[in-house]
Amino acid sequence: MAVLNYTSVVTTPSEQREFTLPDELAGLRLDQALARLIPEHSRSRIRSWIDAGRVAVAGGAATAKQKVYGGERIVVAPLPDPRRNALVAQPLPLAIVYEDDALIIVDKPAGLVVHPGSGNWDGTLANALLHHAPQLAAVARAGIVHRLDKDTSGLLAIAKTPLAQTDLVRQLQARTVRREYLALAHGVLMQGGSIDAPVGRHPVKRTSMAVVASGKAAVTHYEVRERFATCTLLACRLETGRTHQIRVHLASLKHPLVGDASYGPRHGMAFHRQALHAWRLGLVHPVTRKSLQWESPLPDDFAALLASLRRAR
Repeated sequence: MAVLNYTSVVTTPSEQREFTLPDELAGLRLDQALARLIPEHSRSRIRSWIDAGRVAVAGGAATAKQKVYGGERIVVAPLPDPRRNALVAQPLPLAIVYEDDALIIVDKPAGLVVHPGSGNWDGTLANALLHHAPQLAAVARAGIVHRLDKDTSGLLAIAKTPLAQTDLVRQLQARTVRREYLALAHGVLMQGGSIDAPVGRHPVKRTSMAVVASGKAAVTHYEVRERFATCTLLACRLETGRTHQIRVHLASLKHPLVGDASYGPRHGMAFHRQALHAWRLGLVHPVTRKSLQWESPLPDDFAALLASLRRAR
């Protein structure tokens, strides 16, 4: 493997790197050559640096596909890895419906990501929680014990201490946390029921989930709340909490959520997000052992959608 001819000592991933391209890499594309020279970074990351103008060849602008000939002076100024500073406190608004020394219950709006991840390294619920309660920096995942999808609204529980977090996780594992949702599904359902079908990664669409034999056990109970001409309002209760569980389960019945771009029809009733709201949350307090329950009213967008459907009857 070629050895970099550094003209400056590199001590952190974000510092500028300067080197002379070895002759044995002549004929390769620039992104291929750099992938060999700095193998600790993926080619996709290197390409992002090139596209962002963070790589110069012989003092000039560079493109990922340009051929290298050996002997060129290469300067690479890596973009900082967003994961290194993802869990930082940020002064963001929080709708807190309950808080004490062990527990926070938050009413999350649609559009807010719960935890930093690919494409959303800041501006998340976790960042807001760390600003609101700095002691959460000492709790794994900022105390978050379960999630809601970005475009799902509603109630979430956050543990403020490691002991509280352990207790809440055990309650989730024992399926004693009561999580209820309001969901607007395409089509007219005449009665409620239960869906007991394993959920796992989609075998082809790796960013989606699906009902697959190799998935994890997943159980959703649902009942009919209100019927409209082309859709049905359901109350759903989770026994398990798999990724996208309600969305995937209802889609498997051919009744996907209204507005669900991932699991629903391309054309249909217009709504800017999946019509899903976590409206009720019940659990045993991790310290007092009292049974507690909270409810969240429908957000304005969901309520307006239902009002328009009622007027159209």
